[in-house]
Formats: sequence, C-alpha cells, structure tokens
Amino acid sequence: MTQTMRVARVYGLEDVRVERMPVPRPGPGELLVRVSVCGVCSSDAMPWYLERKVPAVLGHEPVGVVEEVGPGVSEFGPGDRVFFHHHVPCLECRACMRGLYTACRRFRTSAIEPGGFAEYVRVPEDHVRIDALRIPDGVSDEAAVFIEPLACALHAFRKLDVRPGESVWVLGLGPLGLLNVMLARRFGAEPVIGSDPVEARRRYATMVGAHLVLDPNEGDLRDALRRATDGWGPDKVIVGPGTAAAVEQALEAAGAGTTVVLFTPTPPEEVVRLRAYELYFQEVTLTHSYSAGPTDTREALDLLSDGTLDVERLVTHRFGLEGVGEALRLVREYGAALRSVIYPHGIGVKVETV
Repeated sequence: MTQTMRVARVYGLEDVRVERMPVPRPGPGELLVRVSVCGVCSSDAMPWYLERKVPAVLGHEPVGVVEEVGPGVSEFGPGDRVFFHHHVPCLECRACMRGLYTACRRFRTSAIEPGGFAEYVRVPEDHVRIDALRIPDGVSDEAAVFIEPLACALHAFRKLDVRPGESVWVLGLGPLGLLNVMLARRFGAEPVIGSDPVEARRRYATMVGAHLVLDPNEGDLRDALRRATDGWGPDKVIVGPGTAAAVEQALEAAGAGTTVVLFTPTPPEEVVRLRAYELYFQEVTLTHSYSAGPTDTREALDLLSDGTLDVERLVTHRFGLEGVGEALRLVREYGAALRSVIYPHGIGVKVETV
C-alpha cells in the first residue's frame, strides 16, 4: 500500500489544510484502519477547546475497514468493518472499579493516531482490546458514525434514569439534542419537550418524536414548561448548549425533584450563577455527563443494530477532506445543518440531503 496519506490538519477554525504524512504502521496488538467515514462533532469547533489541541488532525467519530493487523491480533482481520473509540479507560484504577470510566486518567490521555480526518488511522492495542467493535452488515457506515455520539447520550441517560411517564426537556436541538429526544421517547418519557431558537431544528425535533417544541426567544419558557407538565416543571432536563446562560435557564425552570444533566462543557472561565436556596428546597439534582465508556458504546451499537433509531436522517452534509473547514463552519453557524460527515478517500462536493 501507499507509504503516505492525506489528512486534514486544523491550525485554527479558519485555517484547515489538507496535508500528506506517513501512513502509521500497526505494532503488536494494533490495527491499521482505512477510514470510511468520520462524523464532525460540535466539540471539534469549540474555540477554547481547539486552542489546547491545534495544530491537530481532529475527528473522533470514525469507522472504517481493517487494512492491516499487528502481531498478536486475533479478534479482527483485514476487511472487517470496525468502530474504535478514541479514548479508553485502564479498567484497573479506582475510577474504573467504580464504573467511572470517563474519569480514568488513562481515558483522558489515550488517543488514536492521527485522528479521524485522515485516510488511515492506527488503533492502539488498548483501544483494540477494550473498545473496538465489529460493525454488523445491517448497520451502514453513516449509521455507525453515530456509535460514539449515541454512546455519549446513553451515558447521560444512565444518570438521568428516565422512567416511563416522566417528562424530559432537551435544551438545544442539534444532532446530539435530537439523539436525546429519540432516546427520551424510547425510554417512555412523556411529554418530551425540546427547545431551540432555530426553526429548522425545532421541525426536526418534531419529526424524531418530540411532543412539544419551544422557541426560547418567544414568551416565558418557564410558564410554557409548567403548562406542559401539569404545573410541576420537567422531571429530567438535558442541557446541550455549553453556556452559563443555558445552565441557568435550566435551573430556573426546574421543578420539585428535577434532575439536570449538563451534556456539554462550558468554557473554563465561565461562571454559572445558581440559587442554592431554591435548589435545596426543591431537591434539584445537578450533575454532568462527559463522553462515554465501553459499556455505552456496546449499548449504542445494539440500538443501531436493531434499527430502532433512524440516525441516518440526521446527516445533512457530506464532504471529502477538503471540506473539513466548511463542516466546522456549519457547526459554528448553528443553523439548519445537523451532522456533517467526512469521507477521507473522497466524495468530491457537498451533498445536501434536506
């Protein structure tokens, strides 16, 4: 095979360059994967997050086909379609023993080489052993790129513990917010309420199962939520936007016994104001959900395999490596675009599917 490959290296939100670099070689226990397609996550375009990483080859939602296996690999072979997580825990530390895989120190430092916006990726031995999964024939590549984001949503739902008949409010109806709407319906929540200032995204939320969608810029959102929940307020809340304003809005609308999950990090310098007095007497729970562990990715693949969730309808744009910059722009604009996917070996031009 070729000795070099193309990658899209991000130097800044307005500076993405397609470059060539050596194809990484798999060592003992490792895989070399030819990337078929990679999803573009909103975190790829968070300025404060990017400042810590660039220059870098981003992309943490890849799926592909095994090109080579390193010595000692027996569970995968050339030609297998695979998902592989970009972070994996050690399974041995105190955090892992408590099931807190995403708090594992190894989880935070592990990585694939160089990233999903590349023609080939080296999957390290720990990743192969702990969180690489063979993709069933019935799951398309574009569905499989949702394994990681769906796993993140499932990780949040473990903390929410949604019961049938409970009300769920999803703030932010981008692709992850819509996955959360889908899961809320699957877990029997009623009503499932979504809010987003973008009309097209509110329409999508209705299409994927929201009982009610609200424009946060129109009227008193708290009153609308009370009316929809018999005066109680939502039982469970998922905050998608990573802003202090969104967190404060969620806490202000929380009712008795509400659980609020922060699904996206705020910039490190942002401070969230809260009224501890009200949260105390209402017994409101505020918690967080970061990434996903190996139990979550397996559950996500199971859901995708049974065809319950129609995630492919969330893909609105497709690009080759030359389109990574445009895909990041679409994430920042927060408009009608939902999930963009990158085909490293080429697709040519943007294809709109909406």
